[in-house]
Amino acid sequence: MRLADYMADCLMHPDHGYYATRDPLGAAGDFITAPEISQMFGELIGLSIAQSWVDQGAPKTCVLAELGPGRGTLMADALRATRAVPGFHDALSIHFVETSPVLRAAQAEAVPQAQWHDHVDALPDAPLFLIANEFFDALPIRQFIRDGDAWRARMVAAPEGQLQWGLSAPAPLALLAHRLPDTKDGDVVEICPGLPAAVTVIASRIAQHGGAALIIDYGDWQSQGDTLQALSGHERTDPLAATGQADLTALVDFAEIARHAAPAAFSRLTTQGVVLDRLGITQRAQTLAKGLTGDALEHHIKAHRRLTHPAEMGDLFKVMSIYPETASAPPGLAP
Repeated sequence: MRLADYMADCLMHPDHGYYATRDPLGAAGDFITAPEISQMFGELIGLSIAQSWVDQGAPKTCVLAELGPGRGTLMADALRATRAVPGFHDALSIHFVETSPVLRAAQAEAVPQAQWHDHVDALPDAPLFLIANEFFDALPIRQFIRDGDAWRARMVAAPEGQLQWGLSAPAPLALLAHRLPDTKDGDVVEICPGLPAAVTVIASRIAQHGGAALIIDYGDWQSQGDTLQALSGHERTDPLAATGQADLTALVDFAEIARHAAPAAFSRLTTQGVVLDRLGITQRAQTLAKGLTGDALEHHIKAHRRLTHPAEMGDLFKVMSIYPETASAPPGLAP
């Protein structure tokens, strides 16, 4: 079985898949995302999107969409922060791309006016202002190991019912021909089969109708090495153990996002900490801190550090935007 097929079954099988059967977030789950750490994250992302809407002439109708919106926390915080932007809420309709029935139920409580879709290409044709926070890292990947001028695909096998890793026979791969100059024998390169189509849809809508996408995820400019990991109870575990019971993710290759962003423009890849700093997170943190004492204040200070410090999420997570060639990049980012 291809690794991507294995991941797809583990994560999205309708009866046994990880996301289909549970809410994975928070202390009782397996991981926590930036919106769950602090309201400041969703507020600032929402204000950046709203300013892009203003900068593009405040279109009278637009789609505000989020891919993989978790519990709906980010969108709820973004909507609260942007209530004072004249005309913004009157113009938008809210759309979530989410396949998990468990998470859809949580999202409906947080953002009851949302509409749901299974796929990105089901979003309406309109100016598209889109947020994808920790969406692309959860898409299934394939791994290839270089063997001369050829590549071996990492596979999942089950001899005698026991899952274990395997390798395909070596073969040339046109898809990775551009990686031959910067790799050597034994190097691992990952590709995400679902990424090109999703990015192409987003970029095409934005180029045609206007809008902007903010893509926030852990990763780097280009894939190199084995980055597949499984998380259970906030700890790493064996990706072949407890199938359907652990989250499976991999670092995002932002160069691939950029490659498929045409005919729209894309911003310079920037660390999350820098983007949040440019959007004013320190000033927002200071304002919120005035009403806090004791444990609440300590938690607030730790949340600010966790989101922005280089040793925590600040450098690990990166941000890239997609926007029309005739527009400017969203606040916090540069061309």
